[in-house]
Amino acid sequence: MKSNGNPKAGVPARFLRGIRGTDPILKDPRRTIAFVGRSNVGKSSVVNAILGAELARSSATPGKTQEINYYLYRDRVYLADLPGYGYARIPAKLAEKLRKLILWYLTSGEAHIAIVVLVIDVYVGLTEFDREMIALLREQPYPFIIIANKIDTLNQKEIAERFHTLLEEVPDARVLPFSAKRKKGVREARASLFDGK
Repeated sequence: MKSNGNPKAGVPARFLRGIRGTDPILKDPRRTIAFVGRSNVGKSSVVNAILGAELARSSATPGKTQEINYYLYRDRVYLADLPGYGYARIPAKLAEKLRKLILWYLTSGEAHIAIVVLVIDVYVGLTEFDREMIALLREQPYPFIIIANKIDTLNQKEIAERFHTLLEEVPDARVLPFSAKRKKGVREARASLFDGK
């Protein structure tokens, strides 16, 4: 996918392009924030909420996104939206292709990754795929945070219970409550990722 051109007036971000391997954009020294997550957790919606623009396209068909989409925020930091993982109904060959793309991006050292954001569905909690991702991220030289999306689907008691369970399992991780649908947690996420700007 190629860039859709100049950003609209007042929009602080723009889509640049999608990559499927080594690309000149990886040589740009600007820091990159990488977003990973299981299919159907609302990752692209989280990216849109943080960017302040409807740029990332979500799809009702898991596995459709087969590239890493790059967005530029305020001309100073990249957001990289990686394909979703863990959807069992896509062909095994495609699932393996996407797995290799994600692994390459996170472990090759080609991208200037400053931090990784793992997006999860707070109602579902951590899946085995998420646990595998966390194990991988702990082996890398950059930090990660967890955005627990879809808090709008739970009441306050349920949110507290889910977060208690999450923090018991990953006590060393920073977990941010978030609702892409209601735009809750956007300010806190921006503060964590790029000093609130």
